Amino acid sequence: MLVQARNRRDDDPAIGVGFTCSKKVGNAVARNRAKRRLREAARAVLPDLGRPGWDYVLIGKAEDTAARPFEALKGDLAFALSKLHRS
Repeated sequence: MLVQARNRRDDDPAIGVGFTCSKKVGNAVARNRAKRRLREAARAVLPDLGRPGWDYVLIGKAEDTAARPFEALKGDLAFALSKLHRS
């Protein structure tokens, strides 16, 4: 999984999130499964580690997003967020 982030620099405290998977991930069934897994990982991790006023895009990778154990996927997202917000 790849994570991109942007600070909106506005007064809205909401955390924005988007999901995408290219055709390299597989057919529509595989892409939707990968996006569902990313959505659940974001639902579990972003309330604790996401920052208000930021937008995140989670990008599914071919074969890795669907095959990775879910706990490892959540750990990957937490690690990516810690790296993004390290300053």
